[in-house]
Amino acid sequence: MAENEGHKHRERYDHEGEVTEKPAPAPRGPHGVQVVDTGPDHTFTLDEEALKSLLLKEDVRDRAVVVISVAGAFRKGKSFLLDFFLRYMHYKYGAGGGGSEWLGSEEDPLQGFSWRGGSERDTTGILMWSEIFKATLDDGEKVAIILLDTQGAFDSESTVRDCATVFALSTMLSSVQIYNLSQNIQEDDLQHLQLFTEYGRLALEDGGRTPFQRLQFLVRDWSFPYEAPYGADGGMQILSRRLKVSDKQHPELQSLRKHITACFSELACFLMPHPGLKVATNPQFDGRLADIESEFKRSLQQFVPMLLAPENLVPKLINGQKVKAKDLVQYFKSYMNIYKGNELPEPKSMLVATAEANNLTAVAEAKEVYTRLMEEVCGGGRPYLHADLLLTEHQRVRDKAMYAFNAKRKMGGRDFSQAYFDQLAQDLEEQFLQFKAHNESKNIFKAARTPSVFFAVALFFYVLSGVFGLLGLYPLANVANFAMGLALLTLVLWAYIRYSGEMREFGVTIDDTATVMWDNVLKPMYQTCLEKGMEHAAAAAVAPPSPAPGAAPPAFAHNGKHKHL
Repeated sequence: MAENEGHKHRERYDHEGEVTEKPAPAPRGPHGVQVVDTGPDHTFTLDEEALKSLLLKEDVRDRAVVVISVAGAFRKGKSFLLDFFLRYMHYKYGAGGGGSEWLGSEEDPLQGFSWRGGSERDTTGILMWSEIFKATLDDGEKVAIILLDTQGAFDSESTVRDCATVFALSTMLSSVQIYNLSQNIQEDDLQHLQLFTEYGRLALEDGGRTPFQRLQFLVRDWSFPYEAPYGADGGMQILSRRLKVSDKQHPELQSLRKHITACFSELACFLMPHPGLKVATNPQFDGRLADIESEFKRSLQQFVPMLLAPENLVPKLINGQKVKAKDLVQYFKSYMNIYKGNELPEPKSMLVATAEANNLTAVAEAKEVYTRLMEEVCGGGRPYLHADLLLTEHQRVRDKAMYAFNAKRKMGGRDFSQAYFDQLAQDLEEQFLQFKAHNESKNIFKAARTPSVFFAVALFFYVLSGVFGLLGLYPLANVANFAMGLALLTLVLWAYIRYSGEMREFGVTIDDTATVMWDNVLKPMYQTCLEKGMEHAAAAAVAPPSPAPGAAPPAFAHNGKHKHL
């Protein structure tokens, strides 16, 4: 039996919660990355670093995402199905195609997400395929396709809360949720969706939009083709019967069906035949097409392109807006936060988590706008900008960032968003202080203020010491010499701090002292001297020149004749 042991964590716990098996070494090639893991106390943890390493790549982070997830009962072939998805993705969007038929050779073993036959569970938590496939929609938009594999529900190690948590996360994060069922659509299968339909009802009251997108029922091992044929048409016949509302039903059953219909923007169903006895009973089966029934392979050729062909891709939408790969990280974090308690969260908490992630995404975009525009104003290569002009530019850019936040459609209403608006305003002011400090560091006049002040102080006391010495006031001359030496020593210490980077707090104190001395002593003296100098210059320009010694007095005209006074 083919199984990629490196595709997932292999930790197991004993009854005391101690780890009994260590995780397998990290695989080298493409593999399933455990982004949501399970612990011994039935808690779920998010591997944020692993998630960021996949979704924040330069060629992926700004693309809208198409998220395909498979959920359902354990040991029903979810990972097995996803590996056929991978074959199609490599053929259609990667470099692994090359043949005329995407299913490949009859003798090629199936590779990809870890899977195996038998009755014990294989996948735990939520796995994301490490390859993010890039595609272009019919309208020219570039998207990133993400595949999620989920822990099977209702195994012997999982509680009902565990199953609901995984199903909720995958449904909330995916644009297409495949509900993998066995043999038929039964009433308990529909009841497992009740929590999400209740969440959908609350979201509809809040925002007027369907909270979830496409729900794709996939009925495996369908044994009644005489009632409904294999494929999408037969599936819709069965789904229509199961979701039909009649007066004979209990009000709870009627409400459940109405909610499912209202909470998903699209409902579909596909009926698949049994893959064959070799697949089900042979422990050495490794996924070769030669061992699979031809009817099952024909169904695969219909079903997989129906989801993954470029014209059929469904981008992820939240509140009517497409979600980018970088935004999906925040939604993962927000949704995970609501499952930290010991009790299953109320559906309302899911709505709050969605609104929170939606508002945080708007805050992040507004901050990006502010940072980008302020970098253009006073970034690395920009010259020093006067403080008043910098403040004016900050106010202009801040208003643009606030407008970007308000322009993005958000869930939760205006009152809910107000807290994020206020926090954004505070964060932008803190960012402005950083830009202001960076701008001030480029002010060469301010940078030269400290050495200039202390040099001027040393020079002043040097001259004063000489004057006191000439007058015979030696004690005062010694005091002046001491002050001069102290000023020079402070100047040397300041230069050392600037060069070495040590004792920065003391360096700040020296700069503050120089600023106080400049503002209160040297600058007023400088301005006074400058004003006096300008007054003397103006007086000299207005007054008539004095006559030279021995020169005749000026003559004045009187009756047309010159006379001397």
